[in-house]
Amino acid sequence: MARSRRLIVEPVTADRWSDLETLFGERGACGGCWCMTPRLSRKEYEAGKGEGNRRRLRELVEAGPPPGVLGYLAGENGRPEPVAWCAIGPRQDFGALARSRILAPLDDEPVWSITCLFIRRDQRRHGHSVALVEGAVALARSRGARIVEAYPTEPQKDAMPDAFAWTGILATYLRAGFREVLRRSATRPIVRRALRAARSD
Repeated sequence: MARSRRLIVEPVTADRWSDLETLFGERGACGGCWCMTPRLSRKEYEAGKGEGNRRRLRELVEAGPPPGVLGYLAGENGRPEPVAWCAIGPRQDFGALARSRILAPLDDEPVWSITCLFIRRDQRRHGHSVALVEGAVALARSRGARIVEAYPTEPQKDAMPDAFAWTGILATYLRAGFREVLRRSATRPIVRRALRAARSD
């Protein structure tokens, strides 16, 4: 779907679940999250932290459509290794967005939302984020999306811990063709990219 340097981005289908599980590891990417923070209430998230959240994500992947994309790099043996993940889906799939004052809907347009980017530690700051976002946008377009929205962080200092940038940083999205449309918080802009219809031939 998308390439940058050596990164290849593919939808997370049921046959790729083991790759996603490998990438996230025992911590489920971060503290047992398994990318359920944007989808669940705080109570539901805490109750399922760890194994419960892993099970929820697996059910989403196996039921389809893909809830995100995986980025691969060629490993030492030449086989693709999963090194990156990006969550994307219709905005209504992510309850945390509906509950957020800062990220509340802008209008009634049906949008798809990018809610998480996770890149393996040894591959961070290698320029893979833009390709990952572009791959997520391609997935959304293939599913009929016309607008993709994201909620990056804009650091107020030159450096910030990776754990605080799990929605991506503003510069990534600007390079991927998004534009800022609203900012209710100094550090949390809302960005959008309008899509053309996918070709049918």
